Amino acid sequence: MRYKYTIILTIVGIVLCFIHYIGHEYDPVYLLFYSLSVPAWFYPIFTYTNINPWPLYLLTILSWTIIGYAVDRFSVYRRTKDGE
Repeated sequence: MRYKYTIILTIVGIVLCFIHYIGHEYDPVYLLFYSLSVPAWFYPIFTYTNINPWPLYLLTILSWTIIGYAVDRFSVYRRTKDGE
């Protein structure tokens, strides 16, 4: 199995975190990150302030990797099911 979508979506997660790291003080970048980062959806539940963003970045990249892996697995399942 080739991991095409896993690699692509991992790169998307890395780029998303990098853009947020560079320009987090701008509202459009802030909104883009918090709308596309699955772990950031649950971030407001915790009322902590001044938290280190690196665990959030790591979880964002990990979540995009898992989503890509799920897409790859589904495409292999779909391809083998259609081939039968």
